[in-house]
Amino acid sequence: MQKYWGLFFSLLFIVSCKEDKPVTDEIAEVVTIEKPVVVKEFGFNLDDFEVLRDTVKNGDSFGELMLRNSVEYPKIARVSEHFRDTFDVRKIVVGKPYLILKSKDTVNNAQVFIYQNDPINYTVVDFRDSVLAYRKKQKVKYVEREASGIIESSLSEAILKQGIDYNVTNSLSEIYAWTIDFFRLQKGDRFKVIYKEKYINDTIYAGASGIEAAYFEHNGEPFYAFNFVSDSTKNINDYYDDQAKNLRRTFLQSPVQFSRISSRYNLNRRIAYYGYKVRPHKGTDYAAPIGTPILATANGTVTESTRRGGNGKYVKIQHNGTYSTQYLHMKNQKVKKGDFVKQGDVIGWIGMTGNTGGPHVCYRFWKNGQQVDPLKEKLPAAEPIADSLKTAYLNFVGPKKSQLDCIEYIELPEEDLLTLNE
Repeated sequence: MQKYWGLFFSLLFIVSCKEDKPVTDEIAEVVTIEKPVVVKEFGFNLDDFEVLRDTVKNGDSFGELMLRNSVEYPKIARVSEHFRDTFDVRKIVVGKPYLILKSKDTVNNAQVFIYQNDPINYTVVDFRDSVLAYRKKQKVKYVEREASGIIESSLSEAILKQGIDYNVTNSLSEIYAWTIDFFRLQKGDRFKVIYKEKYINDTIYAGASGIEAAYFEHNGEPFYAFNFVSDSTKNINDYYDDQAKNLRRTFLQSPVQFSRISSRYNLNRRIAYYGYKVRPHKGTDYAAPIGTPILATANGTVTESTRRGGNGKYVKIQHNGTYSTQYLHMKNQKVKKGDFVKQGDVIGWIGMTGNTGGPHVCYRFWKNGQQVDPLKEKLPAAEPIADSLKTAYLNFVGPKKSQLDCIEYIELPEEDLLTLNE
């Protein structure tokens, strides 16, 4: 007990020592030394240079830009000859921003050239000492966001009215491209989505990242989607539903994004131009502006890329022993016979070649050598998630599903709905 009382009095003595310091009338002068603010960007202290910011203009070339800023021609040539894989000087794009960091001495020559490939990636050409070129990325901060909406006119309207990045619309259409016909969305269809936004230096918006989880209710039927890495060694990820089934199919629903069906597969179609005689239409027409990309709906090998009669310019793809597809009336083809294409690859562009009354692609679908209506075909699904990963997957998506279920729907104000319906 004496030991504890001793400890108590020792502590009391220490505290009282701090409180019993002699009081003095002198007030110490506090001097605040402000540290200079260092402005760093792209890894450089901008205060060390004279900074020139601009964008690539029509007629600009890398060589001319550097010569105007006092870079010696041998250094310019070295960049062109030895760093083509890092920075191809022939491919600078009009409108892309760049920085030139110039020396502050009387020579005032360019010491560093920074070309912004996109908001995140940039290329540095350093002329100090020996010439050096390298690529780097801005430090990116990811912020999770939630969004929801009820369809009144279209998916893009429901998303853009909320000020959400348009890339979210594209991502949703790609995730559900095999399970939902976006040409037949109904008023009242609804969606919820969890995604991430990218920011540079915490404040500069750099676009939306991939969707982590989504829910789409179409015609009263629910469709969940969760992004999951199915092969970590190859960094392969895909979207699966709440039952661990792959949302992908071997064929896309449509060869054109955000188009409309102007004419369906119809074996009894009658046309006034031909005296209302039966003229079977064995394709599905997707109308879109000239130049709109046309996508391969599945992996396969190009068996034809040519121009013939009323078909105009077209591409035909053999996918396997059962299925092949054809894409008519192209403005131009991007692929040639013998090319292997992957699902979603651009194979050409919407045009009006051949017999056509307006810009569209006539999409034809063969099964076992017979043309069929792809919209009525039960297309084969992609491989499901491996049994060994199913338990891990369900544990992974459980919290995300609960988060989706708790998101409330955002309905547009009445005045916006009136605008949409005008």
